[in-house]
Amino acid sequence: MQKFIGTKRINAKPMNRLDYNKFRGWELPADEDGSDDGYLVEYLDGGKPNTTDYSGYVSWSPKEQFDNAYRPILGLTFGEAVEALKAGKKVTRAGWNGFGMWLILVPGMQNINVTEGTPYAKAGLTHCNILSHIDMWTGHGMLPGWLASQTDMLADDWAITE
Repeated sequence: MQKFIGTKRINAKPMNRLDYNKFRGWELPADEDGSDDGYLVEYLDGGKPNTTDYSGYVSWSPKEQFDNAYRPILGLTFGEAVEALKAGKKVTRAGWNGFGMWLILVPGMQNINVTEGTPYAKAGLTHCNILSHIDMWTGHGMLPGWLASQTDMLADDWAITE
């Protein structure tokens, strides 16, 4: 068999095998243990729902396999936050100390006319390219060129904000 690896968002709740079979209206096969701990898993990545009780595809996963494949999260991962930035959204973290802090992605701009009296003009530039970058609203002003800390990159408390 070919090997695969996947990452996906799911909803899940603890449910043993017998209760899952009852939920689906199925008889438990004679060679299965209904008391197996596990989870009802709802996949959120598209596909046709297979029950009217959930909007995503639902299946059952044994506890050991589930625990080895998934971990609970609080919000978006850093990678999902970056994707939201690329889609033009503002993002924030629940773990930030400041009130009202958020990030935006500033798209690059080509061949900008440098305004007289600016630091760019004082450096001798008349035109320049502004490269794409992430800016942070600190609650007091815009901070250009924000950089993620190790904590920011490993956090899963990111959220899209208005």
